[in-house]
Amino acid sequence: MPVEGATNSDYNKDTFWYYPWGKSVTHKGVDIFAKEGTKLKSSTSGLVLFAGEIEVGGNVVLILGSKWRFHYYAHLKGIKAKSLTWTKREETIGTVGSSGNAKGKPAHLHYSILTPIPYVWRIDHDRQGWKKMFYLNPIDYLTEN
Repeated sequence: MPVEGATNSDYNKDTFWYYPWGKSVTHKGVDIFAKEGTKLKSSTSGLVLFAGEIEVGGNVVLILGSKWRFHYYAHLKGIKAKSLTWTKREETIGTVGSSGNAKGKPAHLHYSILTPIPYVWRIDHDRQGWKKMFYLNPIDYLTEN
């Protein structure tokens, strides 16, 4: 669980690959709600590929973890991680916020897990189907503190 103190009641288990979902059409992760400024911890050890700001995600951190999986943390208030550095599992990498296209919405972390190795059996023919083979359901990996 990347959000300190969060439990399974802080997210909706049915939101991964939810359709329709705003400009992105399909929701490709999970939103974990918490008080703004709550510590955000890395779900994996790995290389911080990017820590900075992008238009849609706002303040984001992207970590390359084990099994070549990319862990994407978005809408942060603050970023503690630095690009091109190593991080350990459960190390603080930022704080929960509402940056990017979440501005004006309740503070939360958008968390996605992507893989460069396509899981072709996961293709969804109704909702941006070919993209689903590159996304893992992060809810399957969340555990309560």
